[in-house]
Amino acid sequence: MPHADPHAPDFLRHHRPFVLYWLARVLFSGGNQIKDVAVGWQVYSLTGSALDLGLVGLIQFLPRLLLTAVAGDMADRHDRRKLAVAAQLLQTLGLATLAIASAGGFISRELIFAIVLVLGLAQTFQMPANAALLPALVPLVALPRALALSASAMQAATIVAPALGGLLYAFGAPLVYSLTTALLACSTLCLMRLPDVHVPRTLQGSAWERFVEGIRFIRQRRIIFGAISLDLFAVLFGGATALLPIIASELLQAGPWALGLLRSGPAIGALAMALWLAHHPLRRSVGRILYASVAAYGLSVIAFGLSTNLWLSVFFLALGGATDMVSMVIRQSLVQLQTPDDMRGRVSAVNSIFIGASNQLGEFESGLTAAWFGAVPSVLLGGAATLVVVGLWTRLFPQLMQADTLHDGPDTARN
Repeated sequence: MPHADPHAPDFLRHHRPFVLYWLARVLFSGGNQIKDVAVGWQVYSLTGSALDLGLVGLIQFLPRLLLTAVAGDMADRHDRRKLAVAAQLLQTLGLATLAIASAGGFISRELIFAIVLVLGLAQTFQMPANAALLPALVPLVALPRALALSASAMQAATIVAPALGGLLYAFGAPLVYSLTTALLACSTLCLMRLPDVHVPRTLQGSAWERFVEGIRFIRQRRIIFGAISLDLFAVLFGGATALLPIIASELLQAGPWALGLLRSGPAIGALAMALWLAHHPLRRSVGRILYASVAAYGLSVIAFGLSTNLWLSVFFLALGGATDMVSMVIRQSLVQLQTPDDMRGRVSAVNSIFIGASNQLGEFESGLTAAWFGAVPSVLLGGAATLVVVGLWTRLFPQLMQADTLHDGPDTARN
């Protein structure tokens, strides 16, 4: 059978389950990124408040904080494909509501916050199900390349989608939200066509006990714990996504199109790096590469905060996206390759809390510090804090610095 060797460079391109999964990621990521541009610009237009921009991220994070234990346990006990489909259907309905409310003229700050809460709730259950689903669709030997290509799907969509969303917003929010609704509906159809890979599992103990077991699993593996927590605090402090509407409109004196371009910047760098990693997988010195990439991310954030030129700002955002992609691929590979299948849902759920904290909670942190000190000082402080985190983590997690490959390290056994 052609292309049956999972080691072959073109194996994944001809592996139908992965192709469907990849398409679903492209469509979902594109719709989600367009939605973020529309929500950010609409909220800032309605309120003019940096704090409200931060609240959008906080509201999306709250369901993940409260329900991740349930979501991870469900991903280990139930059909992960069906869970992902149900979660995306709920998000599709939420976006359709935003389109109708914007067209009907009854959109409000409170309604946007309510829908964002629903979207955050759905994503809480979607993320661990999606993450745990991929290792069942491809041979484990091809997983690092699959993760890189899956990430490239998100970044490819993120390059085009935010800029497209910013341009289309000139024709009104209803058009933008309608497009996102259609993209998520198509993504859901792709997920529905995935093969049934569900394996019935009998798990012991209560849902909470099983979730705690997932936390314990991560904490006992210092390399995994160090990689996840490093990414958490680096992006928590260094992320400036929530402030892009302010930077585009006030610092750069531009409109929604510039916001879309800025949001595309990180994806340009991330896509280039993801494609590179898909063809040149990381083989040695992954710990040192991880620390170096996070430090470079912090420096790029500082440079972005000092820039007053649109194209230079996009360049530094692209640099940050490339370095963050290295961190993401290393972290996800470590989690998936060193976690048993019957725990992947719970471990992915714990990981999703870290991701949500770094992204949505990071948006709240950015909005809060921007309300106190201003947008530019907030970005500069975040970049500096990221460099401090890198320095601290080299002392707290020396095992991570010594990690050589994605498959093993000094602490693959429990410590």
